[in-house]
This record gives sequence, structure tokens and C-alpha cells, in this order.
Amino acid sequence: MSAPTPLKRRKGGMTPIEPFVSTTNACKMCKPLGACLAFLGIEGCVPFLHGSQGCATYMRRYVISHFREPVDIASSSLGEKQAIHGGGPNLKLGLLNVMKKYGATCIGVATTCLTETIGDDVSMLLHEFRKEFGDLPLPALVHVSTPSYGGTQAEGYQAALRAVVDQLAGSEAATSQVNVLPNFVSCEDLRHLADVFDHFGLDAALLPDYSERLDGGAQEDYVKIMPGGTPVARIRTMGGARATIELGRTLDPAKSAGGLLAERFGVPLHSLGLPIGLRETDAFFDTLCTLAGRPTPRRYELARGRLVDAYVDGHKYLSGKTAVVYGEEDLVVGLCAFLAEIGITPVIAASGGESGRLSCAVKAVTDGLLRQEPEVREGVDFYEIAARARELKPDLVIGNSKGYRVLAKELGIPMLRVGFPIHDRFGAQRVQHLCYAGTQALYDSIVNTVIDKKQTDSDVGYGYI
Repeated sequence: MSAPTPLKRRKGGMTPIEPFVSTTNACKMCKPLGACLAFLGIEGCVPFLHGSQGCATYMRRYVISHFREPVDIASSSLGEKQAIHGGGPNLKLGLLNVMKKYGATCIGVATTCLTETIGDDVSMLLHEFRKEFGDLPLPALVHVSTPSYGGTQAEGYQAALRAVVDQLAGSEAATSQVNVLPNFVSCEDLRHLADVFDHFGLDAALLPDYSERLDGGAQEDYVKIMPGGTPVARIRTMGGARATIELGRTLDPAKSAGGLLAERFGVPLHSLGLPIGLRETDAFFDTLCTLAGRPTPRRYELARGRLVDAYVDGHKYLSGKTAVVYGEEDLVVGLCAFLAEIGITPVIAASGGESGRLSCAVKAVTDGLLRQEPEVREGVDFYEIAARARELKPDLVIGNSKGYRVLAKELGIPMLRVGFPIHDRFGAQRVQHLCYAGTQALYDSIVNTVIDKKQTDSDVGYGYI
């Protein structure tokens, strides 16, 4: 009698694989890291981790090496004593220090594994802090629950945005602004989105907007809090906006910031996918046309035309190619939508996230365009992705730097770096993904990656390809 096939528990069933020992090189980062990035997109805000000093050090390292900017993340610096007796005193002292040393107008407090495990009630502690130090000019205080064992950086990012809206937005008088929740995208993407709304004549309130804080100009002297970000006053008026645009096909409106604005204040919500590729970008621009009451500006019509022309010119290089795509769930969905329309089959669409919505979202953007449906894998690590990639032998790897060694280097597959984190290339904060311009940049990079592989592997030494 043969031994039973080893199984690994997954959402939606059991998958036969090798015996599971532990996660090996996770295809995700921790939840409070995402929260810190969201807080960095608010003007005058200092991210504050309620937990050990090591957490803040780890997150600073990841953020600095990707954005190549100085980044401070405060910490309550809990030790063994606080792990037993509670971290309330450290939290309050830390907040006072941030107020004194930085002059912060907003502090975003995110919990960590330690404080979630010992059960610190941060909401109560902040209530006590406001009462004890109410005679001081207190900054806006926002808190969010982000245990690392409870999700990914993308989930922490979205949880922080919802907390910001929940705790700061009010039922202000009606305004003409459009709330824009752009998801976790690059600084260049944020700048481009701001330009697009400006050319449509729409007053866009982007949340968050770290485009200047994490990709600013050189400073003669050290600046404790870099300028830029969404003003707190702007966030407070979001309840009176005429509409909200929220980007991300895997987001659940019942748990998202856009959904909260719709439920509490009746702000109409337009849920869209990340505008990567022609079809998703067309849907985005159609929404802007409706809100602005005007056609797409000529500059974007021309950009769309150039992109279509590029699709035609580059089709001979990409037709029939296959790719492994991984990263944050919404980015994976956007990339699959794009790849499906340029002739590349995403044979694996993988993420460390486990929203339960990735499979349906990928199917929605690729249905009818591919001969072979992508294998959608939620909650995977890079060991699992690499094991399957060895069998499928894809032509491309598309994702962040964390997959370089096990996928690109060890398997000898050319790689296009997108998303977060990108540690082994320069200019990650300026990689553009969104709209016609971002899609054009991605398309050119993919075609050139394929050409470079063919040219490098050839004994002929082609000069023209």
C-alpha cells in the first residue's frame, strides 16, 4: 500500500506538494511595514511602531534601500519588562519625544506582533494620552492594528488608510474634490495620476501621496520631516467629496477606505483595477470622463495611440511567451491584464497575500484572452513558486527583487523588476506602471528584456533584431 500524497493546507482546499516544514523566503513583507508607508504619505506625519526597536530598524532598511531617501520610523522600544507589564508608559513617552524632536502634526501608530500578543489596548492608551497631555498642542493621532502574523504589507497599507479615514475624515460640507485612493504604487505613478486629474480639471485628493516625501530633491541640511504628503485638513474633508476612486480589484469595499467613505458619508465609490494595460486604463479614463463631463484630453489620446502602435511593432517578439508574475495581489492582477493583451501568458500568478479574491480577479481580467488559464497561487512562498517554475520553464519573471535569486538567477530566466521592494536596481521609486505612459514603459522594458536574452544567448552576435 503506497503512502498518501503529502498535503499542505491552503484556503479553498489541500494542494499536493512536498511535505511542508516552514515558509521558505516568504513572498510578502510584514503588515506594519505597509502601514508605515501609508503614514509617510500624510503631510507632517511620523510613523510610530508600538513594539520592539528591531521592527522599526528592519522596516527602515527596506524602505530606505527601495526609495533611497532618509526615512525615520519611531518606536516605543519595548523590552522584556514591557512585554510582561505592558507598553503603555513607553508609548506615551515615545509620542512626547516625537512631538518634541520632530514637531509632527500627525503621528500614525501601528502595532506589531509583540503588542498585539500581550494585548495592549492602543485606543485606550491614546485616549489616556489625550487626557493627560491635553494642555499641549497635540498632533492628529491615528492608530491601526497591524500584527505581522495577520497579513502582508499590502493589507497593512490598506488597513492604515481605512484607519486614517475612519479617525480623521468628517461630514464636512460638500466639496468638488474627488477622493483618489491609488493603492501602493510608485512615486512616479502618484505624480502621473496627479497630472492626469489636473488635465481633466478634477480636484483630486490623493491619499496617500508620498511622491515628494520619498522621492524629493536634495536638501542642503537634514530635514526631520520631508515636505509633501496629503494634508490632514484635506483628509478631514473627504466625507464631503463628490466621489471616490479606489484602485484595486482585490479590495473588499466592506474593509476598504473607499467603502467606509461610501457607507458613512454616502460618497459614491468607483472601484477600479490598477490602470495597467489598454483595457484597464480605458476603464479608468472613462470614469474620469464621466466625472469631469468632458472627453479625454488629446495628450492621452495620443499616448494611447502610441501604445497601440507599440503593441503592433513588438508583437513578433512577445507572441507565445510565458511569464511568472508575483507580488502584491492588486499589482499581480494589473500585470496579468496587461500581459494577456500583449500575447504573453502568465503561467503563474502568485502572491503571499490570502485575500481569497485573487483568483476571481485574475480570471476577470484574462478571461477569453488566453489559451491557458494562469495558475493562481495565494499565500505562497518563493520556494513553492520556484518549484513550479522549474516544471513550467517560463520565458520571463516579473516581480520584485525578493524573487531574483531563486527564480531569475538559479533558473536562468530573465527578470523585469516591478513593485516593492527593488533593492538591486537604481530608480525603483521612479518605475512607472500606471496609465498609458506607465504601460508603455513596461512594454518597452519587456520587449527589450526578451531581445537581450536572445541576443546574449546567440552565437551569431546579432546587430539587428
